[in-house]
Amino acid sequence: MVSKMGALEHSKINEKTEMPYYKPIGNEVELFERAFRHQLPVLIKGPTGCGKTRFVTYMAAQLNRPLYTVACHDDLTAADLVGRHLIGHESTYWSDGPLTRAVRDGAICYLDEVVEARKDTTVVLHPLTDDRRILPIERTNERLQAPPEFMLVVSYNPGYQNLLKGMKPSTRQRFVALRFNYPTPSVEQEILIGETDIDENLAQRLVNLTNALRQLKDHDIEEAASTRLLIYAATLIKHGFDPVEACRAALVEPLTDDMETVEALMEVVLATFGTRQQITEKINPK
Repeated sequence: MVSKMGALEHSKINEKTEMPYYKPIGNEVELFERAFRHQLPVLIKGPTGCGKTRFVTYMAAQLNRPLYTVACHDDLTAADLVGRHLIGHESTYWSDGPLTRAVRDGAICYLDEVVEARKDTTVVLHPLTDDRRILPIERTNERLQAPPEFMLVVSYNPGYQNLLKGMKPSTRQRFVALRFNYPTPSVEQEILIGETDIDENLAQRLVNLTNALRQLKDHDIEEAASTRLLIYAATLIKHGFDPVEACRAALVEPLTDDMETVEALMEVVLATFGTRQQITEKINPK
């Protein structure tokens, strides 16, 4: 379902659902499990494409809970989260928003990039993130008590924070916080192999390239190359796409619109992999 409220995903997790791949980096799995067990809301901070959403999806599967995911944006309002009256054929009717459905179902509600939403959304979240754990719905005169299985999880990228888009300290201090970052090269290599099933040599080359590109953050590019983009590049190569062109499409072009910067980044790609012919022969030996 895609509407004004953004991309909303609802998936019922059960024993027949395939477990999403996730490689733990630290104690985040144990912390999340304990927060869920004791009805504590969780805040996840980290750069774009470092695995925040995958982690929440993995934990929902681990805990066997339904997951509602909302991609927050500038126009997202409290009504989009809670619900609104809609006009039917003969009368108006109430339609629950994703947050209300998650509370009713005892699900995990994940608000991705929560600081992008309008400020009135935090008013709705506050009573759900303290010992009350309630969701007042003024338009239906309801006062929903969140069941023990309900969990609120929010995330944002601290690198994008500014005076206009930031989480107030009074809101941040209602959450248990996790800080994510890009994995170490050895762990990222393992993630890449686990996600795409490429060979170890290619995984090492791609990880080395990505880390070289990350060194250019704040110099030639605004945002570092993410693990997500790294997986995209490996997927293209795994399925027969030219490796250098795959790196251009998945690791270089998404980072900048400036042609001079693109060409400079492509020099890093060629320095890492060699010529197109050399890398193709290495990946597909006769």
